[in-house]
Amino acid sequence: MNKIITAALAVVAIAGGAYYLTRPSAPDPSAQPREGEPLVSITVPDTLSADATMGQRAFDATCAACHGSNATGKMGFGPPLVHKIYEPNHHADMAFVMAVQNGVRAHHWPFGDMPAQSGLTKADVGGIITYVRELQRANGIE
Repeated sequence: MNKIITAALAVVAIAGGAYYLTRPSAPDPSAQPREGEPLVSITVPDTLSADATMGQRAFDATCAACHGSNATGKMGFGPPLVHKIYEPNHHADMAFVMAVQNGVRAHHWPFGDMPAQSGLTKADVGGIITYVRELQRANGIE
């Protein structure tokens, strides 16, 4: 029994040492965006569909204050929606609908909870989703 415990402790010590030696270094604070700056750089498509263009207008009026211009996020305010976390397989379109209707408890990012959004019609939300999905596809997120 003591041999098993000793072996287990040795494995834990070796794994801990390996992690310590191979962990990524802390990010350079000067490389972090400043308050209000975009969190990601993206490629904006040359053209958007008519639905996405309408969605962009609704996004700019309601969402951009926190999620940034072209959904690139905004340091200190809200996450980028053009990000792998929000790909359709992880956050389906209904997740966006529910976020608008009910708000969202913070779980992926340290920006705090998102409140429910008022004043948007179902068509507005559908257009916003189309806009975000077209931005995502232009940036290899499908």
